[in-house]
Amino acid sequence: MTALNQRKEPMSHVAVIGTGTMGAAMASRLLGAGIGVHAWSRHPASTETLVDLGATAFGKVSDAVRDADVVLTMLPTAEATAEVMFDGQALGAMRPGSIWVQMATIGVDATEELVTEIRTRRPDVAFVDAPVSGSRQPAESGQLLILASGPPGAAQSLEPVFAALGRATLWLGPAGAGSAMKLVLNTWLAFQTEGAAEAAALSERLGVPTSALFDALRDNPLASPYALSKLARMVDQDYHPDFALEWALKDLDLVTSAAGTGAAPIAAAIAERWRGLVRGGAGGLDVSAAGQGLRGDTPVVRT
Repeated sequence: MTALNQRKEPMSHVAVIGTGTMGAAMASRLLGAGIGVHAWSRHPASTETLVDLGATAFGKVSDAVRDADVVLTMLPTAEATAEVMFDGQALGAMRPGSIWVQMATIGVDATEELVTEIRTRRPDVAFVDAPVSGSRQPAESGQLLILASGPPGAAQSLEPVFAALGRATLWLGPAGAGSAMKLVLNTWLAFQTEGAAEAAALSERLGVPTSALFDALRDNPLASPYALSKLARMVDQDYHPDFALEWALKDLDLVTSAAGTGAAPIAAAIAERWRGLVRGGAGGLDVSAAGQGLRGDTPVVRT
């Protein structure tokens, strides 16, 4: 039996393991596309809305994956992923020829360790490394960019899943290449977020009106839609989490670990400033809370 089972019949079920902000949005998109969803979470209450939409929730992760064609993991860290998939017996319960799609940001080293473990434990299960670029709103609207890497034959099998979740899929090579690209993109994201934060603080310090700043940046190639949206949220002090600051910091730490000495010094500096905000209680706020502390303001903590 090969690791990748090319099925000609329609896909029946996808198991979504981890139904936090991103996982729940992805599961909802799959249900909307007519794909059956088996849901499991370390926090069972997070599956209740999905059940109302037609998903089947399970108390044991091994039961959730047992009859699935595809197992999609969206867990917060590499450690949580390994604990659920290996210690929780999820990988062992997957059926031969099924596909494990790892879509969280866990870093290159951890992804390569997963590949090694799967080859040893379940060579009859295919593994696809497919983190996504995008936060809550793109996930809810199916506008994620999927950074896929893994066996070439998986692309056809996963097309209906990825079509429901994203606006486009980039297939980048062997498993691990997707995670490498995600770290590069998240570095770019951090730079834009910090740039918006410091520009807002500097504008206030120099007496530049907020309206004038937006007028100068509107339709200006210097400003991306993402940076402008974060700048607007900083000005409005809108910190409802689309992408929590603590998870952005986690990703920056993965960047600095993978980059080694010299490749990403500014990313490391941003990480240290954001670490102070997280320690101060802002970790659960949106990454737009990175603007706090630069203007002598008192950080707002999530209650």
